[in-house]
Amino acid sequence: MVDNIENRLTKLALKGDQRAFAEIVELYKDKIYHLAYRMLNNRHEAEDIVQETFLRVYRNLDRYDQNQKFSTWIYRIATNLCIDRLRKKKPTYSLDAEMNDQEGMDGYSMIPSDNRTPESEALLSETQQIIYQAIDSLPAKYKSVMILRYLQDLSLQEISDVLGMPVTTIKTRVHRGREFLRKKLEPKM
Repeated sequence: MVDNIENRLTKLALKGDQRAFAEIVELYKDKIYHLAYRMLNNRHEAEDIVQETFLRVYRNLDRYDQNQKFSTWIYRIATNLCIDRLRKKKPTYSLDAEMNDQEGMDGYSMIPSDNRTPESEALLSETQQIIYQAIDSLPAKYKSVMILRYLQDLSLQEISDVLGMPVTTIKTRVHRGREFLRKKLEPKM
């Protein structure tokens, strides 16, 4: 269903239809923001990445290969922009990094449930915070894979397409990323 909408919008946008491009932006802006926020842990930088992603998509729409999923292409652009930004930043991997910038934290729900209590909410968000801090402390090559896999819910094949790496490499990075997280989280849980 989404693929059909994507294909229709992409074809219209390629013909210069501004409304179709606006719909593409609506469809993806939140997903790209959440991806960028999780990778960069900074609201302003995430907003910059969203703008830069759509600017690049608009400029390079004629280069889009319609044999691949549009979502794969746009995630690749956004992920590469985030990785570039991380490389330039040379972050120090600290578990305490930027946790004062918590907007967007509640955008994810790790444990969907209809019977949440304020106590379970508090515990959940505390647990989420610990998990997000641990993911944030990962080296960039694992961080991008873990975010795409567990926070964006992409399949191994989709991540392989987004990052332009073999599925075997993605599997290895997911495995190592999980090991890294387990070591970080065991003392805290």
